[in-house]
Amino acid sequence: MKRIPLLFACLCLMAAGCSRPAGDAAVTTVTVQKIWDEGTHAAFTSLIKFNGKYYCSFREGWGHVFDDSGKAEGKIRILCSKDGASWTSVVHIGLEGVDLRDPKLSVTPDGRLMVTIGGSIYRDGALIGATPQVCFSQDGEHFSDLQPIEIDPAVRSKDDWLWRVTWHEGTGYGVNYRNGKVMLLSTTDGIRYGLVCPLDPPAEIGDEQPLNESTVRFLPDGRMAVLIRRDPGTALLAVAPAPFQEWTWRELPLHIGGPDFLVREDGSLIIGGRSFLHPGHIRTVLYKGTVDGGLDERYILLPSGGDTSYPGLLIEGDRLWVSYYSAEGASAKTAIFLATLPLTVFD
Repeated sequence: MKRIPLLFACLCLMAAGCSRPAGDAAVTTVTVQKIWDEGTHAAFTSLIKFNGKYYCSFREGWGHVFDDSGKAEGKIRILCSKDGASWTSVVHIGLEGVDLRDPKLSVTPDGRLMVTIGGSIYRDGALIGATPQVCFSQDGEHFSDLQPIEIDPAVRSKDDWLWRVTWHEGTGYGVNYRNGKVMLLSTTDGIRYGLVCPLDPPAEIGDEQPLNESTVRFLPDGRMAVLIRRDPGTALLAVAPAPFQEWTWRELPLHIGGPDFLVREDGSLIIGGRSFLHPGHIRTVLYKGTVDGGLDERYILLPSGGDTSYPGLLIEGDRLWVSYYSAEGASAKTAIFLATLPLTVFD
């Protein structure tokens, strides 16, 4: 594993879903390191700092979903690093007959590392059910056994997918999606979840397109912001003050797959995900956004291609850390990468 220093003319213009280099494209130093490539397919990352160390989680499997025999049984690996340069595996989690994927990391109010995981069950190549799973660690080395997340029976189904949990003032919030619909849930223990409200975009936004992967964050004034993937359409941003019942909806100008975002102290957003900006060339991309749904016309393309995206974002000092996965060359094999870049590129 090695570091690859890259110079990027990373700021480009965006117009009608296409792009061209900006006349005054800024040049910045992006450091990219491959931190894991010891499997056939590694994907769907999350990144966090816990007890002074860095943790990166992702799914390992034979392919994006299925192996050569049509079986889907992905496992979860979590890496740890003291300095961001050297990474070691601390746990490898599997569940017989279940495809574990999208492991998302958070820290509970009582100081435990929590991993929420999608748990899908396939039969004859078809998805027949999904139950989200969770496990915890006190020290970042020893993890509890997986246990099913318990969703209020009034809103529970056989196809639930709680994609990410964000903690705020002692309560964890996450968006559960199923059958193209999303709903905001809350928890105080990371295991049992109740309904806060459905997230239904107004008709003028376009409520006929399926909604799925969603990330919750909080603005400096205490409002909640939710970034929602929509297929095949563009992403949505929903914002509400507590108690999170009255929502303002904005339509972003682009589709964003595997969405994550962070809120800076000035209220601006750093958004990451899969981009189709360049036809025929999928990339992992970073944007600067605003709470009213705007995206800066400049964006940052990370070195990536093929099967790629699902970043984890972390601000460490004056730099942004980004975990993500990408296919290498013409091979279907994917690896996990860590990019770091100065926050000044978003100013």
